[in-house]
Amino acid sequence: MSNYESYRLNFEKELDPIVQEMEEDAQEHFVPIMERSGIETFIGLLSIQKPTALLEIGSAIGYSAIRLAQANPELHIATIERDEERHAKAVHYIQRANLNDRISLFKDDALTFDTSALPFDHFDACFIDAAKGQYKRFFEKYEPLVKTGGIIYCDNMFMHGMVFLEEQEVPKRNRTMIRNLKAFTEWIMGNTAFETSLLPVGDGILIARKNS
Repeated sequence: MSNYESYRLNFEKELDPIVQEMEEDAQEHFVPIMERSGIETFIGLLSIQKPTALLEIGSAIGYSAIRLAQANPELHIATIERDEERHAKAVHYIQRANLNDRISLFKDDALTFDTSALPFDHFDACFIDAAKGQYKRFFEKYEPLVKTGGIIYCDNMFMHGMVFLEEQEVPKRNRTMIRNLKAFTEWIMGNTAFETSLLPVGDGILIARKNS
């Protein structure tokens, strides 16, 4: 644990028991969820932006959706998850957290999902946290649903440090994914339609504000 992480933990608030259970569940079953420092930073960013409608690509077991909804009482979230087991767990946890009225969960592949089924035509924010090698495709599909001035957030931009490695140092099974993730990062950082920043918190969070 880094000095920063140790210091930050001194100020961390006690978590909801359901959230603690979800973190333990994710660790036990190797489900990728946002790192503590990443989700806390994300919650802080949303407290500044104050969105009322957020679209999430990649629900997993519902951890980030629940954390964001708990921290932002006016926020409504639509979230898409293709994995059947993870979707079922997300349904379970969202019900237990009494957030069914503010979190709409869809079981589908986000790349082929019919966006007309979403509860809103446009969103203040979009959070992409699904297959890392497909970030550009997710971004291009869902960016039109984000309002002008809205923000698209992407997690795992560092992919556990693999983006910092030379290609031959990356495990072969991950090379295409990392190549695609790097290409997406280069593309969005140079895209003048967005004001984009890359934050070195958690596993790397990208923030892209849609220009008018």
